[in-house]
Amino acid sequence: MTRKKIVLAEDNSTLSLLLKFRLEKEGYELFMAQDGREALDLIEKESPDLILTDIMMPFVSGLEVISHVRLKLDSDTPVIVFSSAGQEEMVIKAFNLGANDFMGKPFSPNELIIRVKRLLN
Repeated sequence: MTRKKIVLAEDNSTLSLLLKFRLEKEGYELFMAQDGREALDLIEKESPDLILTDIMMPFVSGLEVISHVRLKLDSDTPVIVFSSAGQEEMVIKAFNLGANDFMGKPFSPNELIIRVKRLLN
């Protein structure tokens, strides 16, 4: 059985390593990006089954990642966005651009895994 691929775009390396560890333990294959530009390269190269992206990142924001996936790539790959408190406007924009789900930071990795499974299974 081929493992489902996830691109994780998160500029906080502590959080991204924790999530990578937890998601790999669940059997997913992770591709890590430190910023939105890296994320777009990985998305085009790997055609992931799911995209996890922080909204606030250097170079290319999570909002730009969503819009690129939905409009330029014309893809309906599920996207879960992360955002810190106080970014309600960004979250609304993310949903308007086509995000499937949202998690406010700090969040529980266990809850993320439940949401990932819901979108992938």
